[in-house]
Amino acid sequence: MNFLRCTDNTGGDSSSSSGLIREGDCVIVYEGMNTMKAVYVTAKGRFDNRFGIFDHKSWIGKPYGSKVTSDRGHGGWVMLLRPTPELWTQVLRHRTQILYLADISMIVMHLDLQPGSVVLESGTGSGSLTHSLARAVAPRGHVHTFEFHAGRAEDAAGEFKQHGLSKLVTVKQRNIEEQGFPETLHDGADAIFLDLPAPHKVVPSAAACLRPNGRFCAFSPCIEQVQRTAEALSSSGFTDVITYECLLREYDVHRGLVYTGVELERPQPKRPRRDSKPSNAASAEQAKPEQPLEKASAQSAEEGALAETIVKAEVPAEAAATGPCEWQGSDAAGVRNERAGISCTGTDVSGAEVQQTAGATTETAKPAAEAVKPEQQQLQQGPLWVGGLGVPQALRMVHCQPAREARGHTGYLTFARKFVCG
Repeated sequence: MNFLRCTDNTGGDSSSSSGLIREGDCVIVYEGMNTMKAVYVTAKGRFDNRFGIFDHKSWIGKPYGSKVTSDRGHGGWVMLLRPTPELWTQVLRHRTQILYLADISMIVMHLDLQPGSVVLESGTGSGSLTHSLARAVAPRGHVHTFEFHAGRAEDAAGEFKQHGLSKLVTVKQRNIEEQGFPETLHDGADAIFLDLPAPHKVVPSAAACLRPNGRFCAFSPCIEQVQRTAEALSSSGFTDVITYECLLREYDVHRGLVYTGVELERPQPKRPRRDSKPSNAASAEQAKPEQPLEKASAQSAEEGALAETIVKAEVPAEAAATGPCEWQGSDAAGVRNERAGISCTGTDVSGAEVQQTAGATTETAKPAAEAVKPEQQQLQQGPLWVGGLGVPQALRMVHCQPAREARGHTGYLTFARKFVCG
């Protein structure tokens, strides 16, 4: 099989480029968001998990991305994903500590890798970074990776061959800190990556291998290593030396009520500007004869009593029982009336928290035969103000909360460029 479907180095169709699962292929079995496993498909193999028993023979011939149900069990299902360098980093067997996606993306970008580039890597380890390097330089480039531990070098070579990367990656056992890179690679590399305890010892050998404008990167878990590496780079003629530390901070995103603690107040009526001309409606209102003082006072008192009744309306028992929800009020029959609007919260007599809706008023229980006057109907359709009642406002919105601690720190990445005069 070949991990690199879009960059097939053979020039023809590979088992992976056909898009179908075949015997011997590596499949990423997706069980959940944080649960994935790498499985090599065999004709007589099977995969067991808490969702059931899955026979490999039923996977053969299916396209990648298929959802398959268990052959024996409770009808559970899994997804069969195509392996990629990103997915392989999450499911590989750790022979050593590995680099993850945040550091890998920084390395590939700052090394300026492209198809046809030649990369030297010292510290193969578990091969997490090597898979991404091979994809970046495919189909005409090559990755020369070195590992001082013979057993890990042998395991990595077999893994790359099984993944169809043997034409892109060459693995050799060599102590780069003591011996440096082979002389056959001098002036033949576009980029170099070092993951060693003492990368400053390899800087002179790296300078001999890099072509003009070649890029250098060293991974170091301690800042003392960074200092020594930066001094060695300056002494060897490197420029643009810079160090990065990659940190990841997760955010918890959910939808719910956000309490602002701000009380809603009755807005003051806007006063017309003195220099503005009165509108037609205002002119018609001014042209009306003035009402008697007794009639105007009675009408104002009636409107004030109605507004006070609206503001001090008790919370229906239905809203108090159901908890925080959008409610508008209840009529005599107890019919619930919901309307859209800006939500705010209140507290009933029993202390239960409820949610009201601004943009519509709460009506008290009235006899069915009682007629609603036009003035009262206009007030009931207006916004509900609860100023002075100590009711905080709450908005239903998407809430993002950052994690208290950042994770993902594995070390420092030091980059540099080989100086070219002119």
